[in-house]
Amino acid sequence: MATRPRTSRLRRTLLAALVAASVAVPVSGAAGPAAVPAPAPADLGPLGSATPAALDERYAAGRAGIRAAERTAAGHGDRRRAAVLRTMAAPDRRFLSFDGRDGGRTTEVFGDLAHAGRIAVLVPGSDTSLDSYGRLGTGAKALRRELGEGAAVIAWLGYKTPGTVSRQLLTDGSAAAAAPRLADFVRELSASTAGSRITLLCHSYGSVVCARAAADLPVADIVLYGSPGTGAENVESLHTTATVWAGRSADDWIAEVPHGRLQLGFATLGFGADPVSPAFGARVFDAGPDGHSDYLRPGSVPLRNMARIVNGHAVSAERRHA
Repeated sequence: MATRPRTSRLRRTLLAALVAASVAVPVSGAAGPAAVPAPAPADLGPLGSATPAALDERYAAGRAGIRAAERTAAGHGDRRRAAVLRTMAAPDRRFLSFDGRDGGRTTEVFGDLAHAGRIAVLVPGSDTSLDSYGRLGTGAKALRRELGEGAAVIAWLGYKTPGTVSRQLLTDGSAAAAAPRLADFVRELSASTAGSRITLLCHSYGSVVCARAAADLPVADIVLYGSPGTGAENVESLHTTATVWAGRSADDWIAEVPHGRLQLGFATLGFGADPVSPAFGARVFDAGPDGHSDYLRPGSVPLRNMARIVNGHAVSAERRHA
């Protein structure tokens, strides 16, 4: 008898979110980052080798593509985008791939990938684009410092992320499109860096992407943090041999998202089981007392624990915060 009120509450909550998104999207969408033009990138093909020479060639091609996009943005009159791209084209930045179109797709390396024994791949969540890329880059740098020598971090913005206020955020449509790209990249990375320990770190909606890509991926760990759910009911249904971890900070608003899936005919809303619940079956780690955007903050509890996972060490279990 207790199931019916819970189902009704889930239905009301998701429908309210859908209505709000339907109203907000037409108002906010016109000025989105996808409106800034950019040239088509050169076809670099798959990542075939991670030798220093091959990587340097790849990084040079990425830098050239960013500079071309910067010139296009400046010609379009978007000085903000041009400034972002100018920073990204700095000589010390290392991009395995770059595409400035439709909000941007990038794969940036932090650290020495050619000699890394541990590699963390960061998969971001909603509202991540070239215009907001600094947040992802800053988090990747913080994680790289926490990991220490012999490790590299890859910030993978390989898909068009949904807006925080959008219809797409309530469904796994964006994740379904992104997952094959992520899976291909991880397999290429594993083949080109044989022997390296690879971990997927998946934030918020990025955890839905990782879950869709998880089956048979050659990774040691999959870390879901700040996750609204994955679209899967438990770890077994991910069909992965990786150890699956989950963490949620005490002040993360994502905890208020109802867990379940609601079939409306034209779409399925929601992402199923709570990844930090015992029923999901992940190893739950302490993610500290902070909020949804604080997981990679320098000195934070989740940053320290996720670095330990990437390095193959034990981490502290979840604890309650006052």
